[in-house]
Amino acid sequence: LKGHFAPAILSIPRKPGDQPSVTMATGRPVVSIYQFDNPSERTGTLPMPHALTMPLRPDLVNYVHTNMSKNKRQAYAVGAKVGYDTAAESWGTGRAVARIPRAPGGGTHRAGQGAFGNMCRGGGMFSPTKIWRRWHRKINVQEKRIAVVSALSASCLPPLVMARGHKIDDLAELPLVLSDGIESIQKTKQAIEIFKKLGCEDELQRIIDSKKIRPGKGKMRNRRYKMKLGPMVVYKEDNGIVRAMRNIPGVETACVTHLNLLKLAPGGTFGRLLIWTEGAFKFLHAMYGTLKSGAPLKKGFTLPKAAMENADIARIINSDEVQSVLRPKKEPPKKYAKKINPLKSMKAMALLNPHARQHKAAAKRALQDGTQENRDVQAKKKKRSEAAKAYNKKFKKGDETFYKTMMKAFETKPAKEEAEEAGEEADE
Repeated sequence: LKGHFAPAILSIPRKPGDQPSVTMATGRPVVSIYQFDNPSERTGTLPMPHALTMPLRPDLVNYVHTNMSKNKRQAYAVGAKVGYDTAAESWGTGRAVARIPRAPGGGTHRAGQGAFGNMCRGGGMFSPTKIWRRWHRKINVQEKRIAVVSALSASCLPPLVMARGHKIDDLAELPLVLSDGIESIQKTKQAIEIFKKLGCEDELQRIIDSKKIRPGKGKMRNRRYKMKLGPMVVYKEDNGIVRAMRNIPGVETACVTHLNLLKLAPGGTFGRLLIWTEGAFKFLHAMYGTLKSGAPLKKGFTLPKAAMENADIARIINSDEVQSVLRPKKEPPKKYAKKINPLKSMKAMALLNPHARQHKAAAKRALQDGTQENRDVQAKKKKRSEAAKAYNKKFKKGDETFYKTMMKAFETKPAKEEAEEAGEEADE
């Protein structure tokens, strides 16, 4: 932006005797007024209204916008007899078909088809919509007022205005205030010329280029095109300004006494580009007052206070005043390593046995053909096999093996040997 965005700087001594330290920027103290037909000329200044320095509440703005946008809906519902305008009856049991009511008659495809049920073609819908649905929403007046002043404050911050997509590189400053003569213009041509002199030519072109065919069925319902929104001009008295600007694409006008959140924060996102007339800008102070005086024209309303006067959390936490009263940092409890089974984890086994990896690698090589370890294993196996064969040949073959010797005791003796044994027993 070209000009005068130097914010007021608040200097507060931290301790008696200390040098003032620079803290967060507060609202700008004064705002320049520009001649409406010659924006390069300043006609004076105005103090910044307190309503434009309020804390930002994007959550509240979105909540109020969502509920307000529901209050212009029209009721819709399905007809009471839709899906039930037929003399269908169930066939009952015993015919191996479902007991759903079926269309009467014969000779047509319709005869015998299921009816009434929400699962049937041409049947009634489940839980049919009714016109007595709760279409509208009540919103607290205080919440709406806070949302409006929050949206007004956001319109004074260039980052938030630019985040909405507005082209404000050539504007002199924000908030932009013009002399009251702009309220008396009668021609759209004059209005467009004023916007171009203010530096809004790129903004108007952005709006024109954004015109697109609406996706969905809305294109068939008298809203075929959609277009982005541009600046909104806030005036005090309509002496022709509304008629002059009503045909400029994307440009809207609003009376300062009838500010609508749906226009200040389209889509529930604040930061719309606002252009003020001098009378409207002065009237903000008369309407909202200050934090102490209350709002003269808003019964029972006082401008909201910020939850924190200084939102620089890092500076507050690291300040000497806070750090001097904090307790020492606690030591974290001692942590013990998780036990790992070395039989499953080679890393844990290596800590216990430094040669575990070499041993595992040697065992792996013993299974690979052509390696020295594999040849040693095969040689040992061959030697062991030969020793087993020699042992078996010596001790486990022939008539003198243990098993055969034992089994001889159970063999049937010949008759001659039995007679000799019987004679020996008789002699005795």
